[in-house]
Amino acid sequence: MVAAAALIVVAIVGCSNDKPVSTQGETAKAAYETFAAELEKSPIERQLDGRIEAVNQGTVSAQTSGRIVEIHYDVNDFVPAGAVIMRLRATEQRANLQQARAAVLEATALQKEAATRYTRISEMYERKVVPKATFDEAAANRDAATARLAATRAAVTSATEGVAYTEVRAPYAGVVTKRFVEVGESVAPGTPLVSGLSLQFLRVAVDIPQSIVERVRETRKAAVYLNGRRIEATDLTIYPEAAAGSATFRARLDLPENASDLYPGMFVKVGLVTGEAERLIIPASAVVERSEVTGVYVFDPSNGGRTNFRQLRIARHDGDRVEVLAGLEAGERVALEPLVAMRHLLAQRASETGERP
Repeated sequence: MVAAAALIVVAIVGCSNDKPVSTQGETAKAAYETFAAELEKSPIERQLDGRIEAVNQGTVSAQTSGRIVEIHYDVNDFVPAGAVIMRLRATEQRANLQQARAAVLEATALQKEAATRYTRISEMYERKVVPKATFDEAAANRDAATARLAATRAAVTSATEGVAYTEVRAPYAGVVTKRFVEVGESVAPGTPLVSGLSLQFLRVAVDIPQSIVERVRETRKAAVYLNGRRIEATDLTIYPEAAAGSATFRARLDLPENASDLYPGMFVKVGLVTGEAERLIIPASAVVERSEVTGVYVFDPSNGGRTNFRQLRIARHDGDRVEVLAGLEAGERVALEPLVAMRHLLAQRASETGERP
């Protein structure tokens, strides 16, 4: 490896004064795979710090009174949507439901009796057998019985809901973050029971400086960077007012559904697109990094197919691609297999000097 490093340094020194050669008039083919450096339009980004937060997060509270008899999930447990988190004693609620159902049966019987009597009185009234007062009384009794039946049916609905409230269910799939009660505790409506959040939908909160907010509003494009990954935001929402004292605008970036390795509370870099520019791009696999030297092997087809090592200045890595700031021009061909290209360079120098490679 020491010998290889020394040869690379020799190649760099020998090629430091080389000027990029045009690829016009190609007369040789490379013995290894190459890539033509190309200019392409890419976004200009302003990077800021942001924090991940869950879209769906909150605290589930009791909706009825009772004593807790079962707790099925604890902190850090995943809860499917609609799953029963805990149960309350439901004796009183079930008794209320039975009472409401019995009232419906009674009201149904009374309503049928009142309707039958009204029909009979109505026929007698038409034959002028009973006075109008009797007819009006029968009609009022029928209407009152119908109203009582409707009220008892509503009471059954309410009592059924009260029984359902004794089973505390998850409003969405998520993870329990806090638990506020224990088995055996008595709770009342409004008592906090558990807190949780969903990892399915996440977003990033970021403060945008006033100096770039208008450009960001125009492009409405942004991305999140974490551990070398670039995650494109699916939507960007900018608040309509600036924060007092900082002149920054709060913004929310919606992330793709079920984004991996992202959790609420994490800090990430947010790239806000403010424009567009042409950049020289090459594959990251072509770049060779040795100590403080960064470069590529360049194939020169117009000069007998020579291979040279060219030192580069690189701006950034974007996944499997690299932006070149200096040391290379558009159209020049770089080796995609640096190890093979290095062997060709060593063999080339050996043939020139008469030494064994």
